[in-house]
Formats: sequence, C-alpha cells, structure tokens
Amino acid sequence: MTIENQGKPGNTGLKRIIKATGYSIQGLKAAFKHEAAIRQELVLLCAAIIALIWLDVSPIETVLMLGVVVLVLIVELVNSAIEAVVDRVGVEHHELSGRAKDIGSAAVLVALLFAGFTWAFILISHYW
Repeated sequence: MTIENQGKPGNTGLKRIIKATGYSIQGLKAAFKHEAAIRQELVLLCAAIIALIWLDVSPIETVLMLGVVVLVLIVELVNSAIEAVVDRVGVEHHELSGRAKDIGSAAVLVALLFAGFTWAFILISHYW
C-alpha cells in the first residue's frame, strides 16, 4: 500500500476541500444557533472591529488585538464541540466528562484573559 492510499477513503483534491468547507460552514451555523457563548463572542468580535477602526494603533497591533479576539472565538468553538461530544455520550455525571468540560471552559477563560491582557497592554502603552 502506498502512502497516498493510507488516508481515509473518499474525496481528494478540490472536491475534498469543497466538502470540508461545507462541513465547516455547517459547524459555524450550528454553533451560532445552539451556543449563546458563540453569539456573545461574535458581538465581542464586532465591537473589537469597530473599536479598532477608531483606535490609533499600528497595523501589527491591530492584527494582534483582532487576533486575540478571534482566538477566543476559536477556543469557544472547540469547547462547544467538546461539550457536544460529552453530552452525546451520556447525561449521567461522570468524573471524566466533568473534567473534559471544565478543562474546555478553562481554555476559554485563558483565551479571554490573554485577550484582555493584550488589549490592556497595547492601549496602556499608547494612551497612558
């Protein structure tokens, strides 16, 4: 068996990319529909974009400030996926299920703290 045949069977090339993009769009729609935290973080992202239009920061700082907010959204998407899988496995309490959800939540908290620190550091260095 060659290396090319060792992956998952099915679509390859452009067709695979198109299908994967469709699945990603479905995931974004599902997250928006079912997860309040995703909707809240999208509002945060919109507010950040509006703020960055008015702030006098360098292009690199703009990318950093926007990037950390996008990072929060990315981590929340992963956390929501973890929660969905855990909930699919069963609704009864299990130590590992609780741990998985708590760790996912902690990842979101760390991303939020990092975003807050980045914004504060850049704004304080510019305006204080």
